Amino acid sequence: MAQHEEQVDVVVIGMGPGGEEVAGRLAEAGLSVVGVERELVGGECPYWGCIPSKMIIRGANLLAEARRVDKLAGRATVTRDLGPVARRIRDEATDNWDDKVAADRFVSKGGRLVRGPARLDGPGRVRVGDDVFRARRGVVVATGSGPVVPPIEGLKEARPWTNREAIAATSAPESLAVLGGGAVGLELAQAFCRFGSQVTIIEAADRVLAPEEPESSEIVSHVLQAEGLELRTSAKAVRVSRADGTVTVTLDDGTQVRASELLVSVGRRARVAEVGLESVGLDPTATAIEVDEWMRAADGIWAVGDVTGVGPFTHMAMYQAEIAVGDILGRRGQPADYRGLSRVTFTDPEVGSVGLTERAAREAGRTVRTGLVQVPRTSRGWIHGPGGDGMIKLVEDVEEGVLVGATSCGPWGGEVLSMLTLAVHARVPVTTLRTMVYAYPTFHRGVLDALKDLGA
Repeated sequence: MAQHEEQVDVVVIGMGPGGEEVAGRLAEAGLSVVGVERELVGGECPYWGCIPSKMIIRGANLLAEARRVDKLAGRATVTRDLGPVARRIRDEATDNWDDKVAADRFVSKGGRLVRGPARLDGPGRVRVGDDVFRARRGVVVATGSGPVVPPIEGLKEARPWTNREAIAATSAPESLAVLGGGAVGLELAQAFCRFGSQVTIIEAADRVLAPEEPESSEIVSHVLQAEGLELRTSAKAVRVSRADGTVTVTLDDGTQVRASELLVSVGRRARVAEVGLESVGLDPTATAIEVDEWMRAADGIWAVGDVTGVGPFTHMAMYQAEIAVGDILGRRGQPADYRGLSRVTFTDPEVGSVGLTERAAREAGRTVRTGLVQVPRTSRGWIHGPGGDGMIKLVEDVEEGVLVGATSCGPWGGEVLSMLTLAVHARVPVTTLRTMVYAYPTFHRGVLDALKDLGA
């Protein structure tokens, strides 16, 4: 078939959250934009990630809250199965985010959508099948990331779940082993446990949520174990097999974990190798595409989202998209500033954190002090009662007098985090935070208690 070449202003490779935002914004600005997507417009988040997983978690939380109420009323269990409720919530969420609707939205802005895998084919050139698009202004790479399946003997042959298979499940398996005690693994593990699965979490580190504050790990571990999940920390899987409907995971200490299904959630890897980076002088073996503060990876090449390795979050992709759009249009605003990067693990309790942990701050050479309050000891925590486990921890740079990190673990911890994210990002003096008026009785008033615990 003859090669077809076409000249446009910008080509966006990958139409996930960041790529879709860049492509749509540039098209609205009057540029000729081609967006290339090999799967679904919108990417991982609306179909297999953020949105459907949080809807499943919402259903699981409803079930847990009903059990708490039932316990207070003197009964041990709730007989009504809320599993179908969670499935309906999830299905409605994904139905409302339709690939065709998203594609039509981009086209209505003046863009052109091309389906298929894309590769850079030299400076300013992108190949999609037999078509080549030559970009006058540049190319934006937003290819995202995919789940890591580690090289464990027998793992691939055992047909493990990733987050995609877990989200697509129509019923909870009788038992579930989860390889990885990070955010996604814990969120899904707790949800499936609440829907009736016997769940075992296998984590190689000495605690779950290893990148977070140890106090968060302790609280979440306590809650999960109280709900019936088994935690196997400092445990490495060395072999996996599947036979007669059972997956067997052999650990490095010789013990075995058996379950109906195995969910692998040990992280994500940026999709770099297949992009053709070598054709524009970039390293195709790198773990991510390195960008500057304007999202530039090379002359005429920008990158946004997971592929940059800064953080595998939808909000990070959208933040970087804003910067890239401004740079491409010659309307630069503020360069990238990640000191206020926030993240939330949607377990129950939620774990919201921003900036540096205490350990990271000390390793960076900062002189810090911390303030901490247990949520059940706050006014709203005491009122909340069952399900109120959590803590608020502040990390202050003593010399600068500002917060460089904070954690809000507890009911709606991600929402309480908002004021702490602002404080870290805007470098609000701790003295100013102490003089604010905090509404009573709220969970965020616990920040005032943590400030008092700073001891200065």
